[in-house]
Amino acid sequence: MDLKGLKINFLGDSITQGDAGTSSRNFAYHSVLKAECGLAEARNYGINGTRIANQQAAPTNEEEEWLFSNSFCQRFDQMDDDADVVVVFGGTNDHSAGDAPLGTFSDRTPDTFYGACHYLFRGLTLKYLGKPVVVMTPLHRDKELDLKGFHRKFDTGLLKDYVNIIREVAEYYGIPVLDLFATCAIQPEIPEHKQMYMPDGIHPNDAGHAMVARKLKNFLEAL
Repeated sequence: MDLKGLKINFLGDSITQGDAGTSSRNFAYHSVLKAECGLAEARNYGINGTRIANQQAAPTNEEEEWLFSNSFCQRFDQMDDDADVVVVFGGTNDHSAGDAPLGTFSDRTPDTFYGACHYLFRGLTLKYLGKPVVVMTPLHRDKELDLKGFHRKFDTGLLKDYVNIIREVAEYYGIPVLDLFATCAIQPEIPEHKQMYMPDGIHPNDAGHAMVARKLKNFLEAL
């Protein structure tokens, strides 16, 4: 795929929003991709803290209200319709702080992680009928081996469980998956990796975003 002149919608969380970890949004992976590949538009639909699945507990403050009403499933249909490509990059917040259960492959509502992936991926293939939809798996992060994630009060799954669900459901819809978890070579448990690419253990810095941008560029050009 020749990326020059394309309009790409990027649906994501704080990593896509680009304010956390980077020196500026100009160094977020999609901005790097736009500059290097001559995209017509790199539309940033990243919102800090948001999850793929809907939150289950009723919100008790303004921050929770914001997250309660802005899951990927609740807002993907608000993106511009004329995108040539759509890239989805999420799931890390579902693991670290989401309260939706994992569910099962047969789920089809946004109230479990399995169901939310079905709802989102199916919805995107219909909204952008005939256009490429691409999913990126979460990067490695701090606390990825904790069944409670970072903030949860109950066990749900390891980050790898969420990654596997994303891959499984995307495959069901024939959606290409850029598996950053398996191929991006950023593991913050290694001090040298953390210092170079992800100092807070969660958000890539400029160098980390540059690596993601290179991976995504090569992946999209090969489609």
